[in-house]
Amino acid sequence: MKRFQLSATPFEIAPLRAGLLRADAGAYSSFEGWVRDHNDGRPVRGLHYEAYAALAEAEGERILDEARTRFELVDALCVHRTGELAIGEIAVWVGVSAAHRGMTFDACRFIIDEVKRRVPIWKHERYADGDADWLHPDAGAPGETR
Repeated sequence: MKRFQLSATPFEIAPLRAGLLRADAGAYSSFEGWVRDHNDGRPVRGLHYEAYAALAEAEGERILDEARTRFELVDALCVHRTGELAIGEIAVWVGVSAAHRGMTFDACRFIIDEVKRRVPIWKHERYADGDADWLHPDAGAPGETR
């Protein structure tokens, strides 16, 4: 089973979460990244994600493998959208399970930060004034990417 997936369509979280339930897991944490209606003081109408799929999936798998080892996870999954997304849609989801809660919190942060930093996915934002920009993965709020 692929732990890192790209999805061109909206996806359901409940089956992903259910896939992380294990008898040896005492904790589960998740992160959801949503399309917001603004960026850098500008109103946003929507966005489009593009990915170099083969490389994105391979690098995403490496990140999840690193997290599983580093945080002693029972399991970890991540799904990132591609294509057109509207305001409020889920752009990325991370879920992890582990024996203890602390590891799950830390692992979610590590995974989303590394996915945004290392995985070749590009965001094209459309603004209310009709302008649009491709955003560099390193752009964003302090301590964040994309």
